[in-house]
Amino acid sequence: RMSNTANKVDLISFEEGWNDEIKIKAIDILEDMLDNGMPKNRTKLFDHKEYVAVYTTCYNMCTQRSPYNYSKELYVRHGETIEQYLSNTALPALQEKISMSESSSSSGSSVLLVELQKRWNNHQIMNKWLAKFFMYLDRYFVKHHSHPTLSQSGLKIFKTEVYDKIKASSTAAVLDMINEERENGIIDTTLLRSVVELYEAMGMGTLDAYTADLEKQFVESSRVFYAKKRDAWIVGDTTPEYLIKTEAALEEERSRVGNYLNAASEPKLLRVIEEELLEKVETVLLEKENSGCKVLLANDKSEDLGRMFRLFSRLEKGLPPVAAIVQEFVTEIGLECVNKRQAKLDGGEKDKNDDPDFVKSLRDIHEKYLGVIKTDFGGHPLFQKALKDAFVEIVNKNVGQYPNAELLSTYCDRVLKSGGEKLSDSEVEDNLEKVVQLFTYLTDKDLFAEIYRNQLAKRLLNQRSASDDMEKLMIAKLKMQCGTQFTSKMEGMLGDLAVGGDQRNEFEQKLKLHKHLVKLDFSVQVLTTGFWPSYKSPEVVLPEQMTKCMSLFREWHDNKHAKRKLVWMHSLGNATVRATFGKKQYDLQVTTLQAIALNALNDGSTLSFDELSERLNLEENILKPLLHSLSCGKFKVLLKNPPGQNIKKTDSFTANSKFSSNMRKLRIPMASLDASHNTKRVEEDRSIAIEAAIVRIMKARKTLAHQQLIAETLSQLAFFKPNPRDIKKRIEALIDREYLERNAENNTSYNYLA
Repeated sequence: RMSNTANKVDLISFEEGWNDEIKIKAIDILEDMLDNGMPKNRTKLFDHKEYVAVYTTCYNMCTQRSPYNYSKELYVRHGETIEQYLSNTALPALQEKISMSESSSSSGSSVLLVELQKRWNNHQIMNKWLAKFFMYLDRYFVKHHSHPTLSQSGLKIFKTEVYDKIKASSTAAVLDMINEERENGIIDTTLLRSVVELYEAMGMGTLDAYTADLEKQFVESSRVFYAKKRDAWIVGDTTPEYLIKTEAALEEERSRVGNYLNAASEPKLLRVIEEELLEKVETVLLEKENSGCKVLLANDKSEDLGRMFRLFSRLEKGLPPVAAIVQEFVTEIGLECVNKRQAKLDGGEKDKNDDPDFVKSLRDIHEKYLGVIKTDFGGHPLFQKALKDAFVEIVNKNVGQYPNAELLSTYCDRVLKSGGEKLSDSEVEDNLEKVVQLFTYLTDKDLFAEIYRNQLAKRLLNQRSASDDMEKLMIAKLKMQCGTQFTSKMEGMLGDLAVGGDQRNEFEQKLKLHKHLVKLDFSVQVLTTGFWPSYKSPEVVLPEQMTKCMSLFREWHDNKHAKRKLVWMHSLGNATVRATFGKKQYDLQVTTLQAIALNALNDGSTLSFDELSERLNLEENILKPLLHSLSCGKFKVLLKNPPGQNIKKTDSFTANSKFSSNMRKLRIPMASLDASHNTKRVEEDRSIAIEAAIVRIMKARKTLAHQQLIAETLSQLAFFKPNPRDIKKRIEALIDREYLERNAENNTSYNYLA
């Protein structure tokens, strides 16, 4: 009985425990400290003994048996205590500051936020200590009944009693301070950071409150602020000045977020600024008179162009308009060069297939703007395409008699042949690389190949190539761009010369055995028909000495290569003729045909045009340029009667006994008997390529509509771009030859016939 009596004495009633212990020894002291600060005689709010006493009271009240277990009542009273303090003390203080800030013209925003910071810090202190005193509630009562923890409950009460009632005013105050900073004012960023943390905490573990109550308003406020700035800047500033300010604004806002806002706000804030300062005025900025994109390109404003690229690359569709202007500008610059060439021709300048100045101007423009795109536009694919499209238009704009494909090839010929451009190996390589870059834009690549092959052949056969290594390098560059098929014949030509050297040495050894028969220095270059261009091969009547040499070579060659057929190409041969005029001897470097004509007029004989034609068995169209080179050129080793610059069938010719020159070795060039390229052959090759592409496509697809077949054929042809009409003709030809047939059910479709 005594034990039972003792237990009854130990029981703590709720009011007794709350009023006599918890309220007096903890809550009243806590509230007094929050309102008036820490007492002077205290170093900390509660020492260990005081804290344990209050905690023990709470513990005992929560562990008494029912109906004396006051866990629920304590939980409720905990909330009521916080609610009462906030509504009676914190909220009135804040409302007073709100009234002050509304009536004050300056520093009103910070007054409210300083008070809010104070009340929020006080609440955190109160919440922490109450959670400590009532810790036993969190451990058991809260867990078993799935209630919010004491800290969560305290936060919710603050949100309901304070935050929800003052958030509109506090948000307005925050925005005022930010705008003040934007206008170069000095603000307390630590204060703002603290207030932002309050907004974050009100989300109870999420950013919902921050997003809805501050961020949304902040972003819209920023939109309004920068819309006003945009309207002022766009009128008064040049495009570079405007973009400098925009870049600075973006950097400032990024720093602002880092200093006192939540990082999640950065993309939303920057997006709004990009919309207001860039997206809405992009066209105006790019096309601004005297400072737009074209003006910056024309004046080589690299830094401004780089800034323009950086800023507009932030927009989803910001770069295409810039790239379009770049393309338009480069096209205009390139077409100016084309128009200058046209103006020269219109002014009476003779049209030639050799116009190095024109090619150099295109090369320099391409090099310059390729550099601009790499440095100022970061090599962005959109700008690379803009440059490509611009140069496709420029390079394929032909003026005059000769296409640009021929001008480019002739420029390469000039660089690669001896006596052309005086360049070092590195300069030659650099020039070739830049011409190949222009070549990539040509649609008539097959035409370039045909012309280049003819010019390469002349360089190789006339020993005019400056460097075998450079020839191989150029072919390697073309091969890299267009593949093996494109350069196989050119590689074969170089291969022939390499093999031919060994054969010549072997034949020269044989000639030494027949010194008594042969009085000429004689060598032969054997070429593979398929690799080299086709040439005119007149059946000329040769001097006896030449015929003997040829017979010896044919005999040697037939023994060595029984299955190969030799065809002599006298139009490609060359000779050195020792000529004596008066008392002076000269070495004339001429073609084989020129040498035969000189031989016919040896010993002072005079022959008419017809007599020469009959004796040499040469037609008029070959003999005329031949005699013109000897009698009307720089070195007139023959005399024409009557004198004049044109060769007629009534003329007669004799050796010029009075000829003299300061040089001993004289090279007498002769006009080529063959065109720089065979247009008919190019057309034939194209027809074959089109038909091959059509058959490949139809073999794979079996049935295909007309338009689709045209489109796929165009996509497969890399070396030229045919007219769709030409493709249609080849389709008709394949139908006639029974490779294809029209679909019986659909007249616009074709079937493949296996």
